[in-house]
Amino acid sequence: MHNFQAQDHFAEGAQYIAGRLTKGTSGRSHAVVDPATGDEVHRYELAGEKDVDAAVAAAARAFPEWAGATPGERSDAMHRFAGVLAERAEEFAQAESLQCGKPIKLSREFDVPGTVDNAAFFAGAARHLQGQSAGEYSGDHTSYVRREPIGVVGSIAPWNYPLQMAAWKVLPAIAAGNTIVLKPAELTPFTSLLFARAATEAGIPDGVVNIVSGAGRDAGERLVGHPDVAMTSFTGSTGVGKRVAEIATSTVKRLHLELGGKAPFVVFDDADLDAAVHGAVAGALINTGQDCTAATRAYVQRPLYDAFVDGVAALMESVRLGDPFAPDTDLGPLISHVHRDRVAGFVDRARSYARVVTGGEALDHPGAFYKPTLIADAAQDSEIVQSEIFGPVLVVLPFDSDEEGIRLANDTPYGLAASAWSRDVFRANRATREIKAGCVWVNDHIPILSEMPHGGYKASGYGKDMSAYSFEEYTQIKHVMFDNTAVVRKDWHRTIFGDR
Repeated sequence: MHNFQAQDHFAEGAQYIAGRLTKGTSGRSHAVVDPATGDEVHRYELAGEKDVDAAVAAAARAFPEWAGATPGERSDAMHRFAGVLAERAEEFAQAESLQCGKPIKLSREFDVPGTVDNAAFFAGAARHLQGQSAGEYSGDHTSYVRREPIGVVGSIAPWNYPLQMAAWKVLPAIAAGNTIVLKPAELTPFTSLLFARAATEAGIPDGVVNIVSGAGRDAGERLVGHPDVAMTSFTGSTGVGKRVAEIATSTVKRLHLELGGKAPFVVFDDADLDAAVHGAVAGALINTGQDCTAATRAYVQRPLYDAFVDGVAALMESVRLGDPFAPDTDLGPLISHVHRDRVAGFVDRARSYARVVTGGEALDHPGAFYKPTLIADAAQDSEIVQSEIFGPVLVVLPFDSDEEGIRLANDTPYGLAASAWSRDVFRANRATREIKAGCVWVNDHIPILSEMPHGGYKASGYGKDMSAYSFEEYTQIKHVMFDNTAVVRKDWHRTIFGDR
């Protein structure tokens, strides 16, 4: 049984502004529901526009001091932050599983340690914000490049990985010297609030990290359109991302978008079949399929197709659904009954044109559970193949030539992640070159690293989370040029006035 009591942690409110919890002022409340039971576990007052304004003002006040700190000072504070997160690991895991319904073993072994590692990585990276080294490129001048923080960042994170997404937004931003206002999904505010409070306990100044827990149309749109927010970073669906872009561009903000995905899983006929089967089930079912990089479309070269379908179906049927806090539970519920019904709708519509090999039904249970589902015999242009389902559903299709497999892998609007399965290094290398995605795994699917960038192609957005590349999102580049001649009248002046 879990022991995280949200009402004890957030009795003062679910907004974290200038280093303290406060209540929202929208006049509306929202219930956080345990998706495994359907029970309300906490009710809080949603943020309104006044709360967003207060959070942005707090971030703006904190910016000069934080941006003016030395890289070493920011690094030391972030190392302490990583230490606080590590000390509170179990508390974070309990809160994450309660609000999301994810199995406690996933929270303990993936979400929380990944977040601690991110914090440790960016604590070190804070010292490495160099620009291009100095050089005399014109002959008469010395030029160099500075990286400078942008200002107040307004970020919006989704509900599927609330803790990790808070880290991905907050850590590179503050490591680069920015301050931030983060809006988590109103369904899952707990770990974002705990994360911000841990930053304060680590000695990061009040106002550097702020949280507004509110609805997208109120708090979210106010944050994105706020005139004092210099940059917006958004993770979520492509449809909402388009709306975010419309609002952000009206004030000419820096914009970073990590949007939807429909990851292909390409199995060539020389692949290790057992490895591919296990990889497909793990890649499709992680976080109950609520992962924008999850394996959703398996393309299997025809000689392995039937054996792959049989193997995946058998392994899916062995997956254990149940109480997220039971140590042997493999798969938890979807985030809500509304979302479960959305996933079921995709599968039910597919019955008219495809074959449900296994799964395809909800559990007779109060929670929002849905069985792992494998679908075969769908057409490439069908809804189940082209649309992001965001649930424990894998579609498998055959292909003949390598060219066809790669073409089918690229045949959706998305390009976030993909994998290729082959023992042939040349075949695998070709796939990594020709598949249009921000990450292509070979003989694996899902692992992420703090040192490596995460971000997409095409309708999956632009910009990178994690890694040193994320500083390109959260810093401004400034060219500084010094005259080295001390000559009063430069030769180029004659192009404006006078003669040589």
